[in-house]
Amino acid sequence: MEMERVGRMKLGSQGLEVSAQGLGCMGMSAVYGPPKAEEEMIKLIHHAINSGVTFLDTSDVYGDNETLLGKAMKGGMREKVELATKFGITFHGKIEMHGDPGYVRAAYESSLKQLGIDCIDLYYQHRVDIRVPIEVTMGELKKLVEEGKIKYVGLSEVCASTIRRAHAVHPVTAIQLEWSLWSRDVEEEIVPTCRELGIGIVAYSPLGLGFFASGAKLIENLATEDFRKSLPRFQPENVEHNKATFERVNEMAAKRGCTPGQLALAWVHHQGNDVCPIPGTTKIENFDQNVGALSVKLTPEEMAELESIADAVKGGRDGGVVPTWKNSETPPLSSWMAEELGIEIVAYSLLGLGFFASGTNLIENLATEDFRKSLPRFQPENVEHNKTMFEIVNEMAAKKGSSPGQVALGWVHHQGNDVCPIPGSTKIENFDQNVGALSVKLMPEEMAELESIADAVKGGRDGGVVPTWKNSETPPLSSWMAK
Repeated sequence: MEMERVGRMKLGSQGLEVSAQGLGCMGMSAVYGPPKAEEEMIKLIHHAINSGVTFLDTSDVYGDNETLLGKAMKGGMREKVELATKFGITFHGKIEMHGDPGYVRAAYESSLKQLGIDCIDLYYQHRVDIRVPIEVTMGELKKLVEEGKIKYVGLSEVCASTIRRAHAVHPVTAIQLEWSLWSRDVEEEIVPTCRELGIGIVAYSPLGLGFFASGAKLIENLATEDFRKSLPRFQPENVEHNKATFERVNEMAAKRGCTPGQLALAWVHHQGNDVCPIPGTTKIENFDQNVGALSVKLTPEEMAELESIADAVKGGRDGGVVPTWKNSETPPLSSWMAEELGIEIVAYSLLGLGFFASGTNLIENLATEDFRKSLPRFQPENVEHNKTMFEIVNEMAAKKGSSPGQVALGWVHHQGNDVCPIPGSTKIENFDQNVGALSVKLMPEEMAELESIADAVKGGRDGGVVPTWKNSETPPLSSWMAK
């Protein structure tokens, strides 16, 4: 198949333009065995650029890969490319994620030095640091953009809720995800979220970590230190089954007059014009084959057939060493702000003044002098609406085998280990139920569902008699001293 020069595409909605296919450079220096010969890799990178593949992807954790790319950028090549690198993962005896502002800036400075450039085109957080609110990390990245040090911001392996929180701080240009015929878990929620927000999608490992290019031969020839040896899909108990999957793709490719790798890569290209796959390679002939995938046109029937074949894959996509988007929820911003000052948080009225324990039964049985009768949320015009909200929480609690009050209290406990709720009660049985909330475990999805339910509450939380934090600014000390 004749190779064509690679075209251009808009990545995201912030103005970044890249080649319609990128080049993943990780395998040149790390992860897939010993680093490859520098001279050969620079030759490959230059060949890619001259072929129109100008979107180059690296990371500060890929061994000496940034240094390699820096050398390849010399001689006027820098002006021809869109360079993406990443920060956030360290290996010092164990794998750790970092997203605090000081680390972000130090990592940026280090990458700039390794790459030998003065500005990074697209800077990703490689993996989310679940100890640091995403707003804090994004805040520092926003500063780097404002200072002209990076042009665009990206995230890698993040869930939909984290994407939304990050995008609210500063526009995210691209999300990098593993997306291939046998890694499609991102399609349900993450991809639609990106499209809703105008965020581009960069698909890494679009060839299934090389499996759809070589099949079982790949597994047989892996270097001793190749990380793929640890992945479930590459284990002996799954290889024979997955080999049959590859053979079916291979048969389909033969009918189309292309390679199985081109067919699998074409499937990714057909996901939409907002998707840029970045297949990696260390050989020019493989690179040329990958570019050839741009000429493969698939019908809807062929797309469906490929998906039905790949749906039968056995084994998970990751070995649990580096986290994926499934573990990318970060704590709320409020927890970080308090932690910075060394202040703990005590949560009062965490059952919604008792509403989440009893619903409208509470309102109907309030004593005449109960102050809650004056609150907007407890007024007749809001009660019916809020009753519906309580019933949804109640249904969720029933599924978990707990009370609605325990679920609501469990949500507060999940806000962080610096938060201490102080629910009140006048009955021992209610006290015991409240203590039981400590045993309620909530998934990130359940936390998000509870928040979306409660966001619909009608009526303010206070009656305006006693001031809240909204009226807690005090005059400067100088004004008092002058008086």
